[in-house]
Amino acid sequence: MKTLHHGGRARALCCLWALLAPMVLLSGCDDNADQFDETAIVKPNGALARPEEVSAGISTIFVSSPVAYDTPADWVEGDLLTRFHRGNRLYDNPPMAQTATGDVAGPSPVFAGFSCASCHNNAGRTKPTLWTDGGSGKGFSSMLVYVTRTNGAFLQDYGRVLHDQAIYGVQPEGKVRATPEVYERGTFADGEAYELVRFRVEITDWYTDQLSPADRYYDQPFRPEDYIVSVRIPLRHVGLGPMMALDPKEIEALASRSNYPEYGISGRANYIMERGVMSLGLSGNKAQHADLTVELGFSSDMGSTNSRYPEEICQGQMQMSQGSMMGLLYDKLDITTAEMEDVDLYMQSLGVPARRDVTDATVKRGEEMFYKAACHLCHTTTLHTRTRGTTLLNGTQLPWLGGQVVHPYSDFLLHDMGIGLDDQYVSGLARGCEWRTTPLWGIGLQKVVNGHTYFMHDGRARNFVEAIMWHGGEGEASRNLFKQMPKADRDALVRFLESL
Repeated sequence: MKTLHHGGRARALCCLWALLAPMVLLSGCDDNADQFDETAIVKPNGALARPEEVSAGISTIFVSSPVAYDTPADWVEGDLLTRFHRGNRLYDNPPMAQTATGDVAGPSPVFAGFSCASCHNNAGRTKPTLWTDGGSGKGFSSMLVYVTRTNGAFLQDYGRVLHDQAIYGVQPEGKVRATPEVYERGTFADGEAYELVRFRVEITDWYTDQLSPADRYYDQPFRPEDYIVSVRIPLRHVGLGPMMALDPKEIEALASRSNYPEYGISGRANYIMERGVMSLGLSGNKAQHADLTVELGFSSDMGSTNSRYPEEICQGQMQMSQGSMMGLLYDKLDITTAEMEDVDLYMQSLGVPARRDVTDATVKRGEEMFYKAACHLCHTTTLHTRTRGTTLLNGTQLPWLGGQVVHPYSDFLLHDMGIGLDDQYVSGLARGCEWRTTPLWGIGLQKVVNGHTYFMHDGRARNFVEAIMWHGGEGEASRNLFKQMPKADRDALVRFLESL
């Protein structure tokens, strides 16, 4: 393995040494050796970072602009930085589809998004087309749509994901129509009103409706009562490298002691069989994946064939012949393993934004309210990465991610969030009502990066307050504690979240 110099950390240590050198010269090196903190982080202005500002050890970056999620960590240098930029270009731009007349930009033949960045703009969360377009978007949809039969089985003519976009001349598998409807109205203890909405989601324009009964698996068109839909808007790609480097033993230890009967909380880990190995699930809304699903994302989301998923996602469907008529060829893979590993590298080496305004009185008050509402019992503030760091999908190692103290504000465990958030979709061990605790690092910059504050798995919460009020089940106690707070304390808690 090629070892690269970590310039960001070296620069921080040089700055710190310059600050401490006079004291060392006066007091003697031996006397001060044990006091030298080699993990200290120096901000761009030369000031020493406060511990509460440092979100992810040496992966912490002091950026709060629209590229706060899309900036490499300081340790990314040399060949790694070159590969980072290659991965970034593949993340932002669609892979090339093969045609009889030459390569053209775009996935083939059906897809949901035309690139990673179409859904994860600036490595964040593109504004949900559920709100902007009432469902399927124009040219891409910033969501994934899981569709199953009511018994949990996949739809035979579709698979696990509905692909509601297609290249010119090809019919999408269907379209999504989403209508917001009021779920709950209420008031806080001080009389301020709140309102929660959710989406009524329907699938229209099923491609199989155009087929003769002899050519489709089902005898009649689908009715809403025949299927279950779970819509997922994109996750923020913040802290993915540190997340993948987390010590699984620490997560399992959290699960073993995550039992707080006074709050109705009892988290558990998800385990997933991937590549023939049973592994702890970390990524995804339900911790349903043990990796960052780069290969699956290229295949299922963008329709790009690869070594792990060599078949077209519409294999055996009429879209294959429609694509052929539009000149598409299917005789080679759309993206290589080396290219996908560059995307994996890009995602894992993104910096994690530092916390802001940590000395602000309102922010500090909000942090007290965060603990008072017992949010920390699931949104665990501090975790540790394993010593060896991470290994990318094609074997490249990233030891720089190892041995770090990180603050993701998540236990990465499954929790029953109540009937209001039950999507009836099972993922690994996770039931429909169970969701992984969302990591909160970087969440306060979502509006800066992506221009919106839609939260929860399907974007139903329009702001932080609604997101908190959607907590049911194991989150019910925290919701009620928040509901009883005076407005000044509720606002302070929100201000604390905005500082993360």
